[in-house]
Amino acid sequence: MLKGCDYMRIPNHIGLIPDGNRRWAQDKGFEKQDGYEYGLNPGLNFLKLAKEYGIKEVTYYGFTTDNCKRPKKQIESFVKACVDAINLIINENVSLLVIGNTNSPMFPKELLKYTKRTNIGSGGIKVNFLVNYGWDWDLSSITTEQNSRKSIMDCLHSKDISRIDLILRWGGRKRLSGFLPIQSVYSDIYTIDDMWPDFKPEQFHEAMKWYNQQDVTLGG
Repeated sequence: MLKGCDYMRIPNHIGLIPDGNRRWAQDKGFEKQDGYEYGLNPGLNFLKLAKEYGIKEVTYYGFTTDNCKRPKKQIESFVKACVDAINLIINENVSLLVIGNTNSPMFPKELLKYTKRTNIGSGGIKVNFLVNYGWDWDLSSITTEQNSRKSIMDCLHSKDISRIDLILRWGGRKRLSGFLPIQSVYSDIYTIDDMWPDFKPEQFHEAMKWYNQQDVTLGG
């Protein structure tokens, strides 16, 4: 674990919104869809840092059902990027879960085998990856009948993902964009103005210092 972590309050669960891939690509003179490929290594570096800090769970925001309204080339690129990201992650010791609407043709078939939590290697940090995810799809499993017998959390499609302590969003936007609305209800949110492909470890370290200074009451 990194030096200094023993006296810092570390979030158990971090949610990651890796925004800005298209804007980054345009700024570099590329086509918009080219940006997603450059977000792959940052995602792996993020995971390794989380493991060094002793964080127990991370959730990546891959792509949403709303994202599928974009041009075909962009859709193909971000779907491929999600598959490529998972192929990088499975080289690590993790407990992997992919969550999303598998009934849609937008869900990549290559990832179906990870829609039940799977220990990779010796297991370890929980890694959740949202693929073809929609907040309304997630909540659609809640019915009045179910609600009378179970908690809302137990009725979600994403019920195996725990409450999120800290959400990190790159790309400067100040919104959740439908990211796990139930698990995010008490999340602290930290935004980074840099685009996701420009991820630097220093940004992660600063976010951890910021979280350590927050007054976490969970409404109490």
